[in-house]
Amino acid sequence: MVVDWSAVLAVLSVYVAGIVIPGPNFVAVAHKAVSSTRHDALVMVAGVVSVSLLWATCSLLGIGIVFSAFPWLALGVKCAGAAYLIYFGLRLILTADPARTSAVAPDASRGLRHAYVQGFATNIANPKSIAFFAAVFTSAAPAHASWATFGAMLAVVGVIGSSWYGFVALALSHGGIAAAYRRGKRSLDRVCGGLMVGLGVRQLLR
Repeated sequence: MVVDWSAVLAVLSVYVAGIVIPGPNFVAVAHKAVSSTRHDALVMVAGVVSVSLLWATCSLLGIGIVFSAFPWLALGVKCAGAAYLIYFGLRLILTADPARTSAVAPDASRGLRHAYVQGFATNIANPKSIAFFAAVFTSAAPAHASWATFGAMLAVVGVIGSSWYGFVALALSHGGIAAAYRRGKRSLDRVCGGLMVGLGVRQLLR
């Protein structure tokens, strides 16, 4: 089968533009990188990218049409996602006090499975991702793509997502940055938590 490279490039351009704008995924990966181990941060990236591939597949199969036909479903997904972001942010704020937690964030001892699930949950509850793939991503993809083009588009999503969030995880898990985080853990956790709560509230109000 022939790959429609113009369609693949269109998807590449809109996805790059969308992914570099900081959102819940960026905040979650950045926090994991500075508060836990590099391996945990990279596994969280795998969870985030898995959901991006899921949403990309759904958008190419017509999830935008489903949301248009059933607006209550789109509203329910948005509200559930926003609620999770608010919960996640409040949890960061409430556990920011060193008197209530160890010097290293508790997530560091929970293993790779927890890191993957946390990344998966953050992205699947991320209204920004849902809206992007259901609207912007769908508009860039052709209505009737060949399976080869379909596969190339998914490869773009996987490679770009892994590269960007992997870079964030590797850069922020550097020893010096992690040490600086531990020194300012209370303030930084509250900032990250506040950002997540703000993003959740923003989604509810939009």
